[in-house]
Amino acid sequence: MVASLTPTCVWRVTPELITHLDRQLGDPLDAYVNGSQVWLREDGPNQEMVEWRLHPVPGYERPAGMATEDVFPSTALALARTAEPPAPLDHLWDGLEAFCAYGDDVEPARLATACTLVLGVEPDAVGVADHQRIGDEWEASQRRISIVEALLEELSRPPS
Repeated sequence: MVASLTPTCVWRVTPELITHLDRQLGDPLDAYVNGSQVWLREDGPNQEMVEWRLHPVPGYERPAGMATEDVFPSTALALARTAEPPAPLDHLWDGLEAFCAYGDDVEPARLATACTLVLGVEPDAVGVADHQRIGDEWEASQRRISIVEALLEELSRPPS
């Protein structure tokens, strides 16, 4: 099978990243029980639909007593107020990924520039990634590997 490569930007999670996400993008469009948080916005270089996905840590567990849709807003609010979040960040998310949601062919550097303008934070890595392979490996591991580390590893490889 031939790999389908997707232009991708990746940020490691930090308290500042979460507060920028909240300030610039607001509450996620979708929050999943697996810990993923998703925004869909026309933020691409030519207003392409960009999927912003906050990826959960391996083995993610929702903080006790919290609804799935409350994890991000509660965490972002706590961090903005320099208060204790419902759980440490390293128990919630590994990092953020941005990519064109509908397979638009965008040059990775142009996507990175557009995403940096929206978010106000430069990505840690930019390039193309095989989403299908990484997603399959994550599912096969029963969600025990880091999607962000897999993306960062793939984006650090020289082009073949």
